[in-house]
Amino acid sequence: MDARFTDEQDEIRRTLRDLLDKRCGPQELRAAVDTPAGHDRALWTALAGHLGLPGLALPETCGGAGGTVTELALACEETGRALAPTPLLATAVLAAPLLLALGTGAQRAGLLPRIASGDLTAALAVPGPALATALALTGHDRRGQWAGGGRAGGVQARRAEGGWQMYGQVDQVLDGHSAELLVVAAHTGGFARSRVLLFLVRGDAPGLTRVRQTALDATRPQGRIQLRDTPAELLGDEAADALAALARLGDTAAACLAAEAVGAAARVLERTVEYVGRREQFGRPVGSFQAVKHRLADAYVQVQAARSAAYYAAWAAAAPAPGAETAGALALAQALEALRRAAAEGIQLHGGIGFTWEHEAHLYFKRAAGDELLFGPVHRLRAQAADAAHVFEEAGT
Repeated sequence: MDARFTDEQDEIRRTLRDLLDKRCGPQELRAAVDTPAGHDRALWTALAGHLGLPGLALPETCGGAGGTVTELALACEETGRALAPTPLLATAVLAAPLLLALGTGAQRAGLLPRIASGDLTAALAVPGPALATALALTGHDRRGQWAGGGRAGGVQARRAEGGWQMYGQVDQVLDGHSAELLVVAAHTGGFARSRVLLFLVRGDAPGLTRVRQTALDATRPQGRIQLRDTPAELLGDEAADALAALARLGDTAAACLAAEAVGAAARVLERTVEYVGRREQFGRPVGSFQAVKHRLADAYVQVQAARSAAYYAAWAAAAPAPGAETAGALALAQALEALRRAAAEGIQLHGGIGFTWEHEAHLYFKRAAGDELLFGPVHRLRAQAADAAHVFEEAGT
């Protein structure tokens, strides 16, 4: 394994960081999250049109750059560093891989080039607070009970004249209020023969109602969608194994989320180090006190360890190897802990200003807490990885 980044990968990081430094400062960030969409459409156009960000991990035949999860994770590290409110996670990390893996030739040809160009945004809608379970990060439900089990609740799909119709509600959909295409997990066949399939729903489909939700992390906008006899198109065919595709997606999503959390943790730690070097108490910089040095050194070690784990998880997702199945979940757990630690230290060591609404420190802490609610918690990520690796099974059983 060659752990060095290529010149192209280094260029992606450098160019993206330069653009975000210019276009996504604290004021631009706050203005973007207050818009109805929750993100800066002009910034997204620049990221897609100038850098080709949503198509990094899509094949060239689909209009993408032909890269791997590694390139996408490096891009997520930089967007995480700036807390950039963009549709990158929902569109390129969660939705596009499912379209690529399960879509028919016509679906891939019609949708993926538009995603790669930034012309189309997409979102993955999973019923209930079960996104981490659906992605097999905190459990592996082989029957898809998280989607409603075929009983009342969740989202149900039934055949209708000329296609399918859907009925139900999903409460926590990343960018679900603004995405132009929804990939919705739904039960079909009733309770007795229930199974989970994925469907495509247009953002302007009749019977679809969408409302932006108030989220803990304002930089990660969420929407509630309601479907009332809404027409939908089956993603792929009925023979597709949607649960297996979602589980495979979990490895990619975890690696990208871990890299994103590492970027955020490194940035808040950098800002804290800069601040304690300037702020004075008793006639000397706060950063010169031994206790402060120890706290920042411990946070730095934790962030660097999380960065190594995130890079390995991205490499493992791009080139699957035996024994690397749990890398994504473990890297995500480590990165979320590092971000929470770095953000908490940042708030405290900034003193009074760190506890104010005007300062950015609380945004990083909310990113850590919000991601753990959506994709964790940390102890369940580790428990699932331990189960998958048979850590606690006795030899010979």
